[in-house]
Amino acid sequence: MINFNIAQWRAWAPGLTTVEDWRQWGENPTRLSDQGEAPDVSFLPAMQRRRLSRLARMAFSVGWPLAEGHAQLPLVFVSRHGETPRTFEILSDLAADQPLSPTQFSLSVHNAVIGLWSILRNETSEMTALAAAGDGLEHGVLEAATLLNEGAPAVLLIVTEEQPPAAYAPWIDDVPFPYALGLLLTPGDEWQLALSTCQSNDGANVSGKWPHALNLLRALSTQQCALQHPWKNRQWNWQHNR
Repeated sequence: MINFNIAQWRAWAPGLTTVEDWRQWGENPTRLSDQGEAPDVSFLPAMQRRRLSRLARMAFSVGWPLAEGHAQLPLVFVSRHGETPRTFEILSDLAADQPLSPTQFSLSVHNAVIGLWSILRNETSEMTALAAAGDGLEHGVLEAATLLNEGAPAVLLIVTEEQPPAAYAPWIDDVPFPYALGLLLTPGDEWQLALSTCQSNDGANVSGKWPHALNLLRALSTQQCALQHPWKNRQWNWQHNR
């Protein structure tokens, strides 16, 4: 069991930008229409914004405000699918015998977001990019808790997923809409996360459930005290100690 506080959180999805937006969605969760809109990152200079994909913009939009006031802030970035749209563009160019863009390639790797974050914030703290499966949220919390245990006063955890290209639809069915969640974790015992074993469900979540990060958002926005996240033979138990 690990203990930690969620000092602050921010989240973004198409049409959901405020705590009240997420509270209303949490009480009646539905799939959102994705028209390709991107979050506002006007706090960055225009030349810097141009390099950011929508995935990176989502990560920056939730993480940047949480990082304000922290001179040194370790970052844990979690995304199961990462820059899938950029990768698909590169593969499409290959299939069409088109020249490949070195910039596109460099920004398609899984740690591109934390690299850009480090450059734009002049941040030299420890940073980790994880590509976990359905319980990537929990693995990110474990990584952050380890950094807290090593003495970090706070750790920023960002979980984000982009809507994959239509060609991936037969294989990627765990992104109901683009979303990003930012958590500022600090030492404390406000939250407890425990791991137990359960019967395997062949690597898939129970049908109809939302991704773990969205389930946590529902809990945060509607003040739930407990939630359970099964994945494969693992059962993650979240408890909020009021």
